[in-house]
Amino acid sequence: MTLRILLLLALTGLAGAVDSTPAISGIWMMGQSLCDGSESLPIVTSADTGWGNRAFQRGVRTWLASDHPAAPDQRAPESFQLVPLLAQKNGGLGETIANGMADHWQSLRFENNKARAVQSASRFLVACAGQGGRQIQELSSTDLSTDARTPESRRHGGGYYRTSLDDARRAVAQAKAAGADFRIAALYWMQGEGNGGPTGGIVPTRWDAELPRAQGLVWYRDQLIVYRRQWSADLCAITGQKTELPLFTYQTLGPAGEAQLMAADADKNIIMVGPHYAVPSAINSRTKPGRHGDPIHLSADGERWWGEQVGKVMHRVLDRGEDWQPLRPRKAFLEATRDTILVSFTVPRPPLVLDTTFLPRQEIAANGTFTSLAGFRAHDSTGAALALASVEVVAPAQVRIRLAAPLSEGETGRLSYGHPYAGSLGKVASVRAGELLISVGLTEPIKQLMNEGAFLAVTTTGPVARVPVRSVREENGAAVLSYDPAELRDGRPFEPGQDLVAMRSFSYGNLRDSDDERSVFTFTDPAYGTRAGQPYPLWNWCVLFSDLSVE
Repeated sequence: MTLRILLLLALTGLAGAVDSTPAISGIWMMGQSLCDGSESLPIVTSADTGWGNRAFQRGVRTWLASDHPAAPDQRAPESFQLVPLLAQKNGGLGETIANGMADHWQSLRFENNKARAVQSASRFLVACAGQGGRQIQELSSTDLSTDARTPESRRHGGGYYRTSLDDARRAVAQAKAAGADFRIAALYWMQGEGNGGPTGGIVPTRWDAELPRAQGLVWYRDQLIVYRRQWSADLCAITGQKTELPLFTYQTLGPAGEAQLMAADADKNIIMVGPHYAVPSAINSRTKPGRHGDPIHLSADGERWWGEQVGKVMHRVLDRGEDWQPLRPRKAFLEATRDTILVSFTVPRPPLVLDTTFLPRQEIAANGTFTSLAGFRAHDSTGAALALASVEVVAPAQVRIRLAAPLSEGETGRLSYGHPYAGSLGKVASVRAGELLISVGLTEPIKQLMNEGAFLAVTTTGPVARVPVRSVREENGAAVLSYDPAELRDGRPFEPGQDLVAMRSFSYGNLRDSDDERSVFTFTDPAYGTRAGQPYPLWNWCVLFSDLSVE
């Protein structure tokens, strides 16, 4: 067992028996829209799940714009009574990861025995003090939300960090009144999109120029490490804990996602769970009658499913002492024939699987080859795309990428992973009111996309048009894609003859491990897809990356 894991076990107090003394273990969350459950509606955890976990009476989202947002110590004490943990709707905010995370962790600690968990004196208390759309320094003690240079539209709010600390004080008081101990078991971070720049770099603040990608990644990495250290120190000063708190994070989309992985490599107390791209997007949510969510957000099932992934990793690290790493590449090298690239991976639960059943095969086809396949893209030293012939798993932790032509002597390459295109849909044959007739029938990728829920249809020729496809059918051998004209991006219509591709809401790939962990919950929302009643698969999918050198 590594020193890192011993330290984590010691600081959380989870190395020994979990139900020997009354204890409330906090999971303190901070982040932006995916953290606060923006558009994750309708909720799927509307009743007490029976696992015994807790929230404050005011809800998991403890920062409320209507209740002393900048002066959290003035919030009414009665709103901090401990109640069963469940999801609550608050305007456009719905399900969070809280139940998936805490209930999955609790189920593992008690070997999936709910009666034991309820009888135990051990409980999780989950609190989230963030808000959607916020940058890292707006959520920190610096609190740039109140800076005069912040645009007026984003200057409201503030007090998120102070709210998180005051939540800890309230938890200590509640535990003391109940004759229990309170300590923070884990921190969870779900932010990064807000600092993404328009050209792939990082924007430090709302008034600073965008940093180039390489420089911006280092900046965000350092900011996250500093944030964790201060948040840990300030919370421990309240709870009386003596060692630093571990911070778990997801891999966000965009450049901050790679910076988060860099931070986990640099700080032993930051643990990267992995990417969330396999879960359904809020494009499937129903926020109001006839209204759906933004593709960047998560559906309610998506939130709860991702929460189970987080709870799984928290248990493995803090209860079982696992030196967790997400599924990620270790090295890539060109074989002697110069037409194949072997990529070795760190795999949480081998063997690797190229899964084209649960998610459709990611591809961009070009003249019998591919510029992107199963998520992988290759470039030469000038940045030009290399044509791919195939991608295959050749060992439990190794993938072979075959190039359509060998690299010339002395030429080097680089690999990236992650793209939203899920394959060609053919040409637009005709356009009717709310329907696109395309030149092919119902292909397997279309069926797989509809198993997940809505997907995006996007043109690659002519004026760019995009719309969510919400149902499909076949008519005289041609596929008919149905959509709501009100959802046309910028109101731009499709035109006959345009080439059309299917696109998922998130960049993704098909590489996963073989983790057989069982979920606590199942898909619950039957209004989209075909998975209602099925368990959430808790495989670990490969992290997104953009610049892996081929040796």
